[in-house]
Amino acid sequence: MDFGLVLQTDPPASAVVGLMRRAERNGFRYGWTFDSAVLWQEPFVIYSRVLEHTERLVVGPMVTNPSTRTWEVTASTFATLNEMYGNRTVCGIGRGDSAMRVAGRKPNTLARLGEAIGVIRDLAEGREADIGGQRIRLPWVKDGRLPVWMAAYGPRALELAGQKADGFILQLADPFLTEWMVKAVRTAASDAGRDPESVTICVAAPAYVGEDLAHAREQCRWFGGMVGNHVADLVARYGEDSGLVPEALTAYVKQRQGYDYSHHGRAGNPDTAFVPDEIVDRFCLLGPAEAHIEKLRALRALGVDQFAVYDMHDAKEATIDAYGAEVIPALSS
Repeated sequence: MDFGLVLQTDPPASAVVGLMRRAERNGFRYGWTFDSAVLWQEPFVIYSRVLEHTERLVVGPMVTNPSTRTWEVTASTFATLNEMYGNRTVCGIGRGDSAMRVAGRKPNTLARLGEAIGVIRDLAEGREADIGGQRIRLPWVKDGRLPVWMAAYGPRALELAGQKADGFILQLADPFLTEWMVKAVRTAASDAGRDPESVTICVAAPAYVGEDLAHAREQCRWFGGMVGNHVADLVARYGEDSGLVPEALTAYVKQRQGYDYSHHGRAGNPDTAFVPDEIVDRFCLLGPAEAHIEKLRALRALGVDQFAVYDMHDAKEATIDAYGAEVIPALSS
């Protein structure tokens, strides 16, 4: 199992770079960041610095979207980083939650997202692609490689990920829901004539190593609120009793009142009081290192290839170090 570190690009950017370097020293292979231009600093500028100061780390957004940058700009940015540092990027992409809503726009449609996945990958790898009826190519790209991984929760999005994406990003670590969603993605891949095992599975969730479970829950409760934004969209689209989305995912958002993106992804978010302890425990990895190892082994058995640690709490360095010392070695065999 591979491991990734997920950060927000809060200033100073040097702190993000420092944590990514620390992660690589501790055995992490991927460095991810949020991508929301209003809320945080521009990640692609920081990726260049991270790549310069690491040797093997693969970097990318978790996740970008098809609208805050034009597709040729997104592809060219990735391709430039790859030319400079040797194909060490990955494009995580989704419909766009915070990036779009904070700017007063709606998230992208799945149709637009599906088209963007193919175009961005083709351009970044040096192939010609069609954008609005115009055939274009980046003529300077040589031997480029850009895996595109898609974040998804709902049935149509899971189907699209299986049909189009190189990888699937699931932003929660509940084994029951992971099994259900991985099956949906791989079934869609098979139905599309693809090898279902070729789709990389990445689970991303907060991890907090320590004995004080109550404190860990409060530091990670924000995550249930973040996931709740997407779940609320699914409930609005499909209804509570459609049978298309598991009740284990949707039930807890009934008490959700609203959401202020100024607290997005942050410990102490006041808009996440509705998230019960049960959801925090199910969606996150909390407790001593042994508990993390046990849950990660269960996820690996379900086909998860990478666990990406959301490290937005008061023990960033300690979590990276604990994973490097105890968790990653236990999952490397």
